[in-house]
Amino acid sequence: MYKYRSGRSCVFRNNVHLVFVTKYRKNVFTKEMIDRLREIFSETCLQMDCELMEFDGEHDHIHAMVTVHPKLAISNLAGKLKGKSSYMLKREYWERIKPMLWGKHFWSPSYCCISAGGASMETVKKYIESQRTAPSEKSVKTSKRLSQQG
Repeated sequence: MYKYRSGRSCVFRNNVHLVFVTKYRKNVFTKEMIDRLREIFSETCLQMDCELMEFDGEHDHIHAMVTVHPKLAISNLAGKLKGKSSYMLKREYWERIKPMLWGKHFWSPSYCCISAGGASMETVKKYIESQRTAPSEKSVKTSKRLSQQG
């Protein structure tokens, strides 16, 4: 189970499942490259006050589960992860990557982002519906009257 994190003025657990695909779904990644991507993503997440919870991938895409601070736009995180990892992989694995790139783009410009909480939408809906409702004006007056009598 993922733990809650705290910021300066909030407690949060914003888990986001990100999926990034290589440009034209080219089969670029080796196991070594996936392991290197895990390091790059972990370091980048820490720099952005996030935490990489899970990471893995296949030849043409990766999956990452990230706990994102509420102050951070997910699009900014995705852009930073894709930009830095593209730069680092091109620098370190250029000979392998070069024949697979068109126009020097490494990642597809799009990405998949799915919120990943611990409960289903139905469970959250039922929880919210089950919360106590605010007391009526009549019950507040009755409570005050009874407390003054005692």
